[in-house]
Amino acid sequence: MRIRTFLWLPLVALLLLAGCRAAGPGNPARTVAEFFNKYENRSGFKATDWSAGLTTRILLGRLGSLGGENDLTQALSSVRSFRVLTFAPTSNSAEKLVSEGLVSEVNGLLANERYTPLSAGSGNVRYATRQQGDRVTEVVATSSVSGVPDSFMLMSIGGNFTQDQLAQLVKILPNVADMTK
Repeated sequence: MRIRTFLWLPLVALLLLAGCRAAGPGNPARTVAEFFNKYENRSGFKATDWSAGLTTRILLGRLGSLGGENDLTQALSSVRSFRVLTFAPTSNSAEKLVSEGLVSEVNGLLANERYTPLSAGSGNVRYATRQQGDRVTEVVATSSVSGVPDSFMLMSIGGNFTQDQLAQLVKILPNVADMTK
């Protein structure tokens, strides 16, 4: 009787491990920053990180003041950080990671961290924002890499934006994402 019980044990363990893999490798990230840290050094992932220094922000602000009250220029001068994480699968298991693991992990963390989804967007780009009062402090965009089937891309733009500036920023983000490839 005991031997029969031990024969089922490996099967149960394998089923449990298979269920854990459906949610992405390892523990799911709880924040966007954790998501970047979790995947940026893994094979197949490419991370781009840009932090706006004081000189850059002053220069962009000056350019904005020369052109008048341009919401896009003001939004660019309000950017504090810009991070992009892309993944292009090279195998069937990597394609499953995109379709089942990465997308569901990002959707879960955006819901748990109370990001507000935006209805605006072009093509397959989905946007969510984090706000403090009437100002937007972070914009997160998820998409696939243009021209690469079954790929994944996550952008995080930190700053201090008005709703009008956000609307202008969302218009140019797909083009910016194409430049980071």
